[in-house]
Amino acid sequence: MRILVVEDEPDLRAVVVAGLRAAGFSVDEAADWAAADELCDVNTYLCVVLDRVLPDGDALERLQERRRRGWAAPVLFLTALDSLDDRIAGLEGGADDYLPKPFALPELVLRVRSLARRADHRLPVFLRFADLELDLARHEVRRAGVLLSLTPKERAVLHALLARADQVVTKGELFDQCWDEMAEPSSNVVEAVVAGLRRKLGPPPLVHTVWGRGFRLGHPAATGPAVADPPRATRGRARGADGSARTGSNGRPGTTR
Repeated sequence: MRILVVEDEPDLRAVVVAGLRAAGFSVDEAADWAAADELCDVNTYLCVVLDRVLPDGDALERLQERRRRGWAAPVLFLTALDSLDDRIAGLEGGADDYLPKPFALPELVLRVRSLARRADHRLPVFLRFADLELDLARHEVRRAGVLLSLTPKERAVLHALLARADQVVTKGELFDQCWDEMAEPSSNVVEAVVAGLRRKLGPPPLVHTVWGRGFRLGHPAATGPAVADPPRATRGRARGADGSARTGSNGRPGTTR
């Protein structure tokens, strides 16, 4: 789940970002409304944690402008403006929740999780596929009743795959949903997390590679040649019509390329 934190005080922003990442969220950050506005134009966020008083003005007015244009991302105001009138103005102006400073980080995490769940209303709190179960409320994954120890990123990728079970999810889609702006898209980070997830889920495999397209969560019996891992013959020695290994002109076994 991807979150945006907009806070101009660097130390406080670092604490909030670290706390949300530790809770399993992918978090982007901005120090003013101008930067936040650009991020909201190009990314989809399940929640935005927004300070009201920013260097470039009152964020309430900017939020109202975006709401008038149809922007629907849930917003939690995290602000020192804590009077009753301030809270009413914030909620009437388009915020979905309002948490005054000082605040307790565990409470902020719970409020963000609640808003993010509400935004992703198409998904239940409990997801199941075959003998695999994901409890979003407890952050627990079980296979055949056995509790598995997954990293937050592995849970996020599994969540994305479970949400579209039996459909192909591209590497780019996984990256957009499960990583934030600080991650390096050119690295093999997605493949590494999927590999770790496969290993921890154990046999029979449920996460399949769709070559040239992405990944799919599917039943082993329903996996066809286009989805399953390539047979060993295509990754090792080339075979002749009689099944024997071909050799090159130097007498060494040939390989497919």
